[in-house]
Amino acid sequence: MNEPTPTADETSETSETRTMTSVVQERYGAEPEAVLRTARRARPGIGPGEVLVRVRASSVDRGTWHMMAGLPYAVRPVSGLRGPKLPNPGRNIAGVVEAVGSDVTGFAPGDEVYGTAVAAFADYVAARPDRIAPKPAGLTFEEAATVPVSALTSLQAVRDKGKVEKGQQVLITGAAGGVGTFAVQLAHAAGARVTAVASTPKVDAVRALGADDVIDYTREDFLAGPRRYDVIIDIAGNRGLRDLRRALTPRGRLVITGGETNGAWLGGTDRQLRAMLLSPFTGQHLGTFIASEHADGLRDLTALIDAGTLSPLVHRVYPLAETAAAIRCLLDGHVIGKLALTLPAE
Repeated sequence: MNEPTPTADETSETSETRTMTSVVQERYGAEPEAVLRTARRARPGIGPGEVLVRVRASSVDRGTWHMMAGLPYAVRPVSGLRGPKLPNPGRNIAGVVEAVGSDVTGFAPGDEVYGTAVAAFADYVAARPDRIAPKPAGLTFEEAATVPVSALTSLQAVRDKGKVEKGQQVLITGAAGGVGTFAVQLAHAAGARVTAVASTPKVDAVRALGADDVIDYTREDFLAGPRRYDVIIDIAGNRGLRDLRRALTPRGRLVITGGETNGAWLGGTDRQLRAMLLSPFTGQHLGTFIASEHADGLRDLTALIDAGTLSPLVHRVYPLAETAAAIRCLLDGHVIGKLALTLPAE
């Protein structure tokens, strides 16, 4: 019997083209099992200003799903107008430097690093030096890979936008998620009194992260009480601006970092837009931001991790081949903290 001719993805590695295992996505879709698969692809090349990283671990978050689904449509100028312009939607990496471009300083082959890169669900990625930093020595690759996007978002929400200070009353919604678990720890470390919002199965885990009070939103309205907050970090909420403002002090700060709806065009981001438009006309500071991915922030996070102030909470680790299952677990809403992907060492 004649053997079938192998496809381009299935051809064996040759001396001319070195290949790797990668998650591949060729079309948009909301169901990860329908649009993600693994295949053999050519390893990325690097330019003079890039670093080739052998990925040892990655992670998934809500942003992974948005890029995979192409929803809301507002993400498509970045992800691709008609279809995905990148091989896969991964962003977080932790791994070992394989090679550096001729213009790169500060990194050398063998260095353990973490940070962000495009198409991160693969054995190798080409990374920018300003998007990676030395991996925290006390973390495994899987733990480190859960930090970059979520913890950078939390750091910027709590420290830079929320300006959380000692003695302040701080409310954090979505406290058991990837961003939320870091935000609780950062606000607690700043000396604030932290009230966290989570569902019943997640209350104890959030309290263990440093929350002074935890409100189970399935049992009570977390905005209905008399308490007023100096800062509200609204991560996974969908409450209206009027309700959120009512829970703020007259000079309080609202930082909206997320919020999910089924809207195909804006997907909940309309609250962020309305907050920014309203803010100049009130004594309260109402705003949002797009998180920046940069090495300076990663180094700040490393210092906090090394000092024992910040620690990733890893719910489960999946092999790369089960990336779709990891995203499905995230969508099901039962995750506390982060989900990691592991890749075997060579």
